[in-house]
Parts: sequence; structure tokens; C-alpha cells
Amino acid sequence: MARYCPRHWQTRLVNDRPFRNLGGPGGTGLGAPAPEGFRHGMRAFRHRQFRIFFIGALASNTGNWLQNMAVPFVLFELTRSATWVGLAGFAQFFPAFVFGPVGGMLADRQDRRLVLLGSQIAMAVAAFMLWGAWALDYRDPALVLALTALTGIFSGIMIPSWQAFVPSLVPKEDLPSAITLNSTQFNASRAIGPALAGLLLATSGATLAFLLNGISFLAVMVAIWMIQSPPNETTSSKGSVLAGFREAIGYIRERPGIRLSILSAILVAFFGNPITQFTVVFAEEVYNASEVVFGLLGAAIGIGAVVIAAPLLTAFDTRVPRSVVVRFGLPFYALSVMAFGAAPNWPLGLVALLMVGAGFLFVIATTNTSMQMAVDDEMRGRVMSARIMGFTLAFPLGSLLQGFLSDLWSPQATVVVSGAILLGFSVVIAGKRELLASLDIE
Repeated sequence: MARYCPRHWQTRLVNDRPFRNLGGPGGTGLGAPAPEGFRHGMRAFRHRQFRIFFIGALASNTGNWLQNMAVPFVLFELTRSATWVGLAGFAQFFPAFVFGPVGGMLADRQDRRLVLLGSQIAMAVAAFMLWGAWALDYRDPALVLALTALTGIFSGIMIPSWQAFVPSLVPKEDLPSAITLNSTQFNASRAIGPALAGLLLATSGATLAFLLNGISFLAVMVAIWMIQSPPNETTSSKGSVLAGFREAIGYIRERPGIRLSILSAILVAFFGNPITQFTVVFAEEVYNASEVVFGLLGAAIGIGAVVIAAPLLTAFDTRVPRSVVVRFGLPFYALSVMAFGAAPNWPLGLVALLMVGAGFLFVIATTNTSMQMAVDDEMRGRVMSARIMGFTLAFPLGSLLQGFLSDLWSPQATVVVSGAILLGFSVVIAGKRELLASLDIE
């Protein structure tokens, strides 16, 4: 059993196994300082498999963010309702919650590479269907939501294999770097995609944005095809999907660090992440701004993550305990959400969203790393699916609730109240030192 001493975290042992900056993974020897710095944080790029995966995923996720920004934009244009914008988040993520156990089971029992290829092909078909419907002038909000939900179904099947696939691309000592860089890749696309979406929506309309998303899937399909990773260790259990998921829940209950990681993802998704959907409401109703400003607001979250948080996380991943990052990162994220809700104009809103993006990466990337380092490979897919299910249930429910409250109150009041509630939770978590320390166990 791991033991934690807050004053001596750099020299603690777990069952005589040194970690952090001792002789274990990420260490350099007893008493020697852990390697750190930006170059050390980039060490996952030394591995060809990871480089290929990173480039393909960056291109594909940029396309995804084109659609993620275009869908709420066209729904708001068609309906002038924040509730419909909330429904867009629900349609995108709730199916992923429903199909999460299936995705987790496939990730643990099948070749993850083949699961990724099959699901990416299906998502590409759904993306081209949305493009075709819009190009042919079938512009019913319900149809847009239905095709968005279809993408969400295949996404729910795919994401557990995606998360579980990354550790197979690098040795374990480079896994923290790979996980942080994978999160950075996602947030880089979160910067590029919305900025490009703003330009396209202002000049060409949504048709080209939907088309480019469909084309972008080709990049990640080629990347996955090129990667020759060893097959994962499939579980010997051949029970039902629900039986496998119950086994994962029992596994999670015994590990407080994994439980806290899942709880953190749920809180961020419910109270903070709906901001990504409501930038269109703020741009048009609060700031009375153009489509270009809408794109900049959406891009700001990704820029903040990549420019502010990612260099710090990659440079000091072996030096600063994950418990410390989450302890301060969660309230920082909550305060940033509140600042965005209170911003009276779009330049101040833009600055607040930069901080939101940084706080998001601090919490999500760090807790994801903690889970990936602690979980056994034969349970990895199902355990990661539990985290994904928590996130993909909380996000659409939060989007629906905040969309309804935005129509009932105002967008600003809704976001400020959401951030304040999240701040209260973060203060409670910050006071639980022993629970936070479990994030550092490997």
C-alpha cells in the first residue's frame, strides 16, 4: 500500500519501489534531481509510432472542431435558441455515454488498432452524411442533431480504444510525456479548428466546414494504418458487456486516485465545458460580434491550453506532483469560468477563455496521466471508458441545463453561477490532502 508524506514527496517509497525523482520511471537515481525542462517533456516524440499518431490525430481533431463549432452555430442561426445549442452538446456526447461500456469491452478484448480503424471509417461516413444533407439544403435542426448523434455513437465506441492505445506507442517511462502531448494535440486542434471555422462561417458558410471535417478523417486512418503496435493483452474473461463493466467499477472502487480522476472530469464537464458550446451565444447575444470573433473565442480555449499549460506540464511532469497540479488547477479553472461569464466585452472574454483553456488542461491532462499510470493494461479500456462515460454524461446534461437557464436568466449569470458552484467543489477537494495524494501513486 502506498504511503504519502507531504513534506517528503520527493523521496517517498512505495513497497520499496522508488518513484518520481528516485530511481524509478522518471528518476535519475537515489537522491538525484528528476530530469525536467521543455526538451525532456517532448521525449515521447523520440518514438516514430507516437509521432505518426500525433500528426494524424491533430489533422482529424482539427476537422472535428470545425464541426463542433459549425453545428451550434447553424442551430442557433436556425432557431435563435440557446436550448438548441445545448441540445447540440447533448446529441454529440450522450450517445458516447450509452455506448461507453461497449467501447471499453472492445478496447480490452479486441485489437485496439482495428477498433480505431473501424470506428474512424464509420465517423467519416456520418460526417459526409451531414455535409451532404447541408449541401443539398436539408436544413432541419432535428436532422442536424440526428447526424451529430450518429457521430457520437461511433465516438463512444472509439474513445476507450483511443485512450488505451496511446500507452502502447511509448515505453512506460515516457508515458506521462505521451499523455500530456496527446492532450496538447487535442487542444491545439481546439485552437486551429474554431479559428478556421470562424473564417469559413464568415466567408463560405457551414458547407465547406462540414466537408473538411469528413476529409480530415483520412489523415488519422492513414496514421493508424501505418502504426505497427503490438496487440494489447486481452482479458481472459468472456462474460457480458455489463459483467465486464461491473468488474471495472469494482476495480475503480479500490483505487481512490482513479475515483478522484473520474470525479474531476465529471465536474469539469458539467460546470465548465459547456462554455465551448455557448461561445456562439456570447458572440451574438452578449458581444454582438461577428463570425470571426466567434471563431477567435472558440480558439482561445485551445490556445490557452497549448501556450500556457502545455509547456508547464511537459517541462515539469517529473518534478511537480500531480496532486499539487490538481489542487491548484481546479480552482483556477473555476475562477476562469466565472471571469468569462462576467466579462463585459469580447476582448476580456477572450482573455478569460485563454485561462479557461489552461485550467482545463491542467486538470484533465493531469488526472488522465494519473489514471493511465495506475491502471493495469488488461483493465485499461474499461476503466478509461468509465471516465469517458462520466465526462460524456456530465457534458450534455450540463449543456442542456445551462442552455435552458441561459434562455431563462441570461448567458452571463448562468456561466458565473456554474463557475461558482465548481469553485465550491474545488475548495472541498483541495482540503482533502490524503485523497489528492492518491493521484501520485503509480
